Amino acid sequence: MCEVFISADPESYASRTRSVRLHGVVTSIRLENLYWDVLTEIGERDGMAVVQLIEKLYDELVAARGGVGNFASFLRVSALRYMALQAHDRIPMDNAVPIRSLDARAVLHALPSHWALPPATASGTVVALRRKG
Repeated sequence: MCEVFISADPESYASRTRSVRLHGVVTSIRLENLYWDVLTEIGERDGMAVVQLIEKLYDELVAARGGVGNFASFLRVSALRYMALQAHDRIPMDNAVPIRSLDARAVLHALPSHWALPPATASGTVVALRRKG
């Protein structure tokens, strides 16, 4: 079993820091190279450089949740989620298909409960975050 994991190129789990400007504020984000590669692929699918994708994710996260929290962790989860959604045939493996062209409701339909936000109340606010455990 471990051979599947330990045979990874050490360069893939080496960390790299990039500086990005989010609304005029320069910040540094440190991720492993494999995450940077996946984020680059996601951005390229929609004609964006990785920094543009990061800015877009940041803006949409702030708009949806009012805050960011641990943004580097959010980016890691976004990359893993992208790969998991591909593995579950929710996002096409064909990188020529832009993410923006997909029906988000269809992609997200019937995900395992620990992959998604809990249902919203009638007022549209989130009740409470569920944890798998």
